[in-house]
Formats: sequence, C-alpha cells, structure tokens
Amino acid sequence: DDQIIAQENSIRAAEAEKMPFMGIVEPLSALEEEYRQGSAVFRDKIRSLETQYGSMRRTRGDGNCFFRSFMFAFMEQLVQNNDLSERNRVVTCIRQWKAKLVGVGFQEMVFEDAMEIVIDQLNSLGTAEPLSVPQLEDNFCDAMLSPMIIMLLRMLTSAEIQRRSDFFAPFIMGMCDDEVSVEQFCRRYVEPMGEESDHVHIVALTNALLVPIRVVYLDRSMGAAMAGVGYDSAAVNHHDFVPDSLAESAAPVNPRVHVLYRPGHYDILYP
Repeated sequence: DDQIIAQENSIRAAEAEKMPFMGIVEPLSALEEEYRQGSAVFRDKIRSLETQYGSMRRTRGDGNCFFRSFMFAFMEQLVQNNDLSERNRVVTCIRQWKAKLVGVGFQEMVFEDAMEIVIDQLNSLGTAEPLSVPQLEDNFCDAMLSPMIIMLLRMLTSAEIQRRSDFFAPFIMGMCDDEVSVEQFCRRYVEPMGEESDHVHIVALTNALLVPIRVVYLDRSMGAAMAGVGYDSAAVNHHDFVPDSLAESAAPVNPRVHVLYRPGHYDILYP
C-alpha cells in the first residue's frame, strides 16, 4: 500500500544520501566486486564491458542521476579537451533556449541564475583561469549549485517534449497506465527533482542540447545475436541516442557521453 511504498522510498533516499552527488573515477573492477556475491550474468557482462571501457564514475542514486551523469560527463570532456568550438556551440544553444523556455510557460526569473551558472563555467574555458575537472567536481557536489544545474536540465527536457508534443505523445501513452497529456506528463515525471529518467527524457535532452549519448545497459537481457551462434549472454547491449539534426548527416556520429544504466540508475563510463 501507499504507506509501505513511502517507507521504501524513504529508506532508498536515506541510502542515496550516503553517496556524494559525484563519485571518483574508479576501475570497472570495482563494479565487478560489487556483484561478487551476486549474478554471474552481471559479472560476465562487466568483464565484457572492460574490453570497451577503462573506468567509471558513480553518481548518487537519487532519481537525478541521468541528468547529473549526462551534464558532468559532457562538461568534463569539454574541460579536458579544451574544446572551444563545441563550447561555443552549446553556449549559443543554451542561450537560445531562454525564449523557448518562456514560450512553454517557465518564468525567466526561475531559471536565469541556473542558466548563467552553466554558461559562466563553460565560458571560463580558454581564459587565464579556466574551469578544471576538480572544480567541476566541486560544483556538481555543491548542495546549492548541483540542484540548480539539474533543475535547468529538467526544464530544457520538459520544454523540448512540449514543443514536439506530436512526436512524444505516442511514447508517453505507452509509458503511462492512466491517460495523461504531454503537459501533465512533464509536470509529473520530468520537472520534479528526483523523478527517474526514461527513454523519453534521454531523447528530449539529447535533442535539446544536440549532444549524442550512448547508454550501455547492464541488465539480465541477452546480448545481440551473433551470426551462427545465437545470443551471447555476456554481451552488453547499448543504444545510441543521436539528435535528429545530426542523424541526417552522412558522416558517422560518435557519442560524446557514455553512461551505464543499471535498473533505476545511471553512472558515467569512460572509453
């Protein structure tokens, strides 16, 4: 009943709070150790993952983990590569969202500070005092800054869904037991902090910021079929979410962000 569900949610929240918003970079062997007493399928898949990825970074499992993983990994890559071209593109993109957010009903005074926080961090690249990865870690672990960044990402995701309601409506109908409008879906399942992310959220944010992402699935599903062999239980499935405007390109689109999905949770992967 509702009381039991509330109690379970409270326990999960208490456990999540023991974990920092952003963890340190760890070898994938640390993940294998986590499943040492658990599923052999998971351990086999982790070993398979180690052929493609060198390390991972855990994030707090508080329902905001996808947004946190996505934005941290993207910004970390810009910092490490000093990628001013992509920085300029995404800053312009974020600024263009100001009018679009207002257009779907968000008040500028609610999101403008969060928007400037993100833009200021990005604009420090290429200056005498550029943002560093340790500073980025501190910012994403900050009890005030981190929620503001996630709030902005949730608003962008909601606005993208509402602006393309005809496209997203069929997916939303398939996800919800009760009949909800696109706007109601966004109010209930996208904008509130702590609401977990699904396929719809990922597609929307990927298109909102034009950042391709690969989601690697660590679950009990069988891997892709192998010619003449059947399904490989140790193979790890993944799905590339490519913005519509980039998918039309003849050139291959490489993911900028890689995240690991375990049921109900996302962490960052490093190729």
